[in-house]
Amino acid sequence: MSEIFDTSIAFAKAADAADTLAYLKDAFYFPQHNGKNAIYFCGNSLGLQPIKLQTAFEIELTTWREKAVGGYFGGTNPWLKYHEFLQPSLAKIVGASTSEITVMNSLTVNLHLLMLSFYQPTKERFKIIMESGAFPSDQYAVETLVKHFGLDPTTTIIEIAPNNGNKHLIEADILEAIANAGTALAMVIMGGIHYYTGQLYPMQTITKAAQQVGAVVGFDLAHVVGNVPVALHDWNVDFAVWCSYKYLNAGPGAVGGVFVHEKWATNTNTPRLGGWWGNDEATRFKMEKGFLPKPNASGWNISTTQVFNCIGLKTSLELFDEAGIENLRKKSISLTNYLAFLMQQLPNLSFEIITPSNPHQRGAQLSLYFKENAKAIHNKMIENGIIVDFREPGVIRLAPAPMYCSYLDVYQFYCILRDNF
Repeated sequence: MSEIFDTSIAFAKAADAADTLAYLKDAFYFPQHNGKNAIYFCGNSLGLQPIKLQTAFEIELTTWREKAVGGYFGGTNPWLKYHEFLQPSLAKIVGASTSEITVMNSLTVNLHLLMLSFYQPTKERFKIIMESGAFPSDQYAVETLVKHFGLDPTTTIIEIAPNNGNKHLIEADILEAIANAGTALAMVIMGGIHYYTGQLYPMQTITKAAQQVGAVVGFDLAHVVGNVPVALHDWNVDFAVWCSYKYLNAGPGAVGGVFVHEKWATNTNTPRLGGWWGNDEATRFKMEKGFLPKPNASGWNISTTQVFNCIGLKTSLELFDEAGIENLRKKSISLTNYLAFLMQQLPNLSFEIITPSNPHQRGAQLSLYFKENAKAIHNKMIENGIIVDFREPGVIRLAPAPMYCSYLDVYQFYCILRDNF
């Protein structure tokens, strides 16, 4: 790590002055604390609201008011193609072609739909690998998928857990589990970043190893997209899903995203559940029997595009296009390294950073594990204008999102902890 940090406010101010992305902070609304912006390190749960969002909503409200059903074909952003407006920006963020990207539904709904397409168990090949302690929705989705096929989750699902007292997974252990499952392995489904520890998994390596034994590979990228640039197409990932309300700043419950590799997306015989928004547009309005899916990821769309659930994402993606995901990642690494450095200067607080120390094995999140009083410490942070979140049994997650967090935010966070604990 080439960066040299110190504990002075002068360092934070100089770093912000040199930050070419610092102006983006003014593109968002912040919660207020004692008449000032709160320190917001919770973008891994819900991103901030872009200031331009209200105007963006007013545009679509005007179209609805003035054109009614004509808004599907006219107005500023014709609704018939609204989801397509989002594809180019998302494709750049996740390393895909626009034909491999679509938006629809919400994260776990999309996870169910994609797993139904790609999990095709046989008597010989039916095992599923996932990480131990995955986000509960992922656990429930995989459990109920297995039961849907009449299989026993306890003998079908292989959960990989950290060994030898580690707080996160070692790459070799993941690869060993895949090799041991061998030809019985049907699918690997993992989070790209573990929500609790903040570990960024080696997705390319996992994909290659699993496909070598004949399995398909999918990822839940809820904590990855908008946080860490990936190359889903080049890595040959079979499918991926994500939400857009965390680092993508699209608003609570905003539309979910889907990646389907072109080797599957262009094959209209790839299994899926159909709906008329995924049907070939040339025959969609004929209202005839016989589902003819579009030969791209949009062939998985089921219902009419949720226009008002996409507006926040469209607004935020304009900022991502402006900033560039690689530039955001560069700032994120520096900002999180700075945060880790300052946390090590707090001897009065007893905690362990359970997120990997290697910045290339984590995103914008550091997870602090407190053996005692974690909830009380979290509450005191909130009282002092620091917005972070708490996860049982004792983790406080800090996520200085580079789109709107500054070095001065990190420094002020450090000062509050230094002076109040």
